[in-house]
Amino acid sequence: MPAELRVLLAEDGADAERLDGLTRFLRRELLQVDVADVTALRAGELPPGARAFDGAVVGGLVVTLGHSVEALRAVVSAIRCWLARGEGVRRSVRLEIGGDVLELSEATAADQERLVGFFLSRHATG
Repeated sequence: MPAELRVLLAEDGADAERLDGLTRFLRRELLQVDVADVTALRAGELPPGARAFDGAVVGGLVVTLGHSVEALRAVVSAIRCWLARGEGVRRSVRLEIGGDVLELSEATAADQERLVGFFLSRHATG
């Protein structure tokens, strides 16, 4: 069965409309990497503290990865690039796969690299 990665975006001061736009933009970017699908995170899958709108979690995505750790690596790389384009606005991303959570925000690039490496190593399947 393909792995599913839950992604929850946040940006300081962003309203639901802004988060929706950011989420749609990131979804388009993620569909360009080697993933099976990227869909809206449904309210039934609501993480603690998340807001829902029309049945979908505002700022939430579900990425169907397939069986390759390289797909996960590509998704995390795209998300890190999205974070870096925050233009001085504090952004954060919560990634969850199989109950394992990685939260990225204002950590240095070196710290992010180390955290991402640990996260990827826990989900390497071959």
